[in-house]
Amino acid sequence: MARPRKVSDDAVFEAAFRVMQVRGPAEWTLADVAAEAGLTAGALVQRYGSKRALQVELIARFAEGIEGMYDALRARYASPLAAVRAYAAQVACLAETPEGFAHHLDYLKLDLTDTEMRVHFRRQAEAARAFLREALKDAVAAGELKRGTDVRALARMVETAITGSLFTWATYREGKADGWVRRDLNAVLAPHLRRKPGASAAR
Repeated sequence: MARPRKVSDDAVFEAAFRVMQVRGPAEWTLADVAAEAGLTAGALVQRYGSKRALQVELIARFAEGIEGMYDALRARYASPLAAVRAYAAQVACLAETPEGFAHHLDYLKLDLTDTEMRVHFRRQAEAARAFLREALKDAVAAGELKRGTDVRALARMVETAITGSLFTWATYREGKADGWVRRDLNAVLAPHLRRKPGASAAR
């Protein structure tokens, strides 16, 4: 009978996440994660084999739980568009500072160039797009968006606007990233909003 592990995989992944929040991909080792988790580096090598293998397992775990996270986000808000705006605010958290955003871009480079990591990164992106499509579809049904709105096209525009807004903010560095994301998202949604009965047309 195998002996139970004193430190669970979940605890190791949480430790790795904490380390990755403050160090770039080239700045940490398995020894750093082991110290954070209360293990020896040898124990981590025995369990995962390598730093890259740990990273692959970490992004795979995140991809597995991403759909549930988006389902919970939709369930949290009575307004579908409020859920979309909450999603945008979550993404904006990646860019609390220009330096912090650059830090996340270092990991994005890995996600895009490592063949195995990219599979899981693509899965995360597809889940985000599916969330946007469903939330926007719900917004049409709830009367928040105009009938006949091309939900698939609008979801792609929203996805592009949110991502592009972060890069634009990091370039100009004016105000806060969440403000840029919020304004750009509202600009994309504005033509599709259903005007409430009795509301006057904008001049």
